Amino acid sequence: MNIWLLALIILVIAIFMVMTGHGGGNFFIIALVLANIEMHVAATSVQFILFTAALFAMLVFGRKKFVEWKLAIFMGILIGISAITGGYFSRYIEGKWLKLILSILLFFLAILMLKQPVKGNQKQTVKTGWNYLNIKSFDGTISYSINLLLVVPTVLIFGFVAGMVGISGGSFMVPILVLSCKVPMKNAVATASTLVSVSALSGFVGHAAAGHFDYRIAVPLAIGGAIGGLIGGSIAIKTKPQVLKILFAITTLVAAIIMAYKVFY
Repeated sequence: MNIWLLALIILVIAIFMVMTGHGGGNFFIIALVLANIEMHVAATSVQFILFTAALFAMLVFGRKKFVEWKLAIFMGILIGISAITGGYFSRYIEGKWLKLILSILLFFLAILMLKQPVKGNQKQTVKTGWNYLNIKSFDGTISYSINLLLVVPTVLIFGFVAGMVGISGGSFMVPILVLSCKVPMKNAVATASTLVSVSALSGFVGHAAAGHFDYRIAVPLAIGGAIGGLIGGSIAIKTKPQVLKILFAITTLVAAIIMAYKVFY
């Protein structure tokens, strides 16, 4: 397949992935494998695509002040610790069972997102107590009350499993931000994209260090991802939160089905 035609396909995928806060690695890797790109080179290229798409989306979201930076740092630390730990212990658990577990978790998260009403701006009630961490939004207008007893274990578990399987974690960060932290959908998508850019960069460095980076493939595809990130971010800002929620649920269900399929076939 012509590399620029493949870049166009990547651009379209990136638009939908950015709009929903997904990393989209599962979708990107399928496109590259179907294009007969060697698996190790494909995996490295996907990490580079993920990074560029999320980075350019972050620029769009950040300029419009949709990224909750304090939450991103808090969640990023938890994900970093758990994902690294999960990656280390992945050698002890068979990969197909990890993928099956993650596909089931993604399925239930998608259903939860469909069932829970999500509005653009939700009235926040500041809660007090040793188990609550109150973080003000980037613009200072909202205070998110994070139940540490609920959020911390949830993020650590999902981050651990994601690290074992080797995905970015956007699929579970959006539901956690929306359902547990009461973050508006657009802000959740923007913040998840920021976290994806960081995790993807780390993954890319690791793959590239192993000698699997082919700039002739990765750069053209990353250009498609970057343009898709800009377009997807711009569309997401103008899209109703309810529509973004439905798109997220649908793409998460598809990702869960793809991961489950890989377990048995």
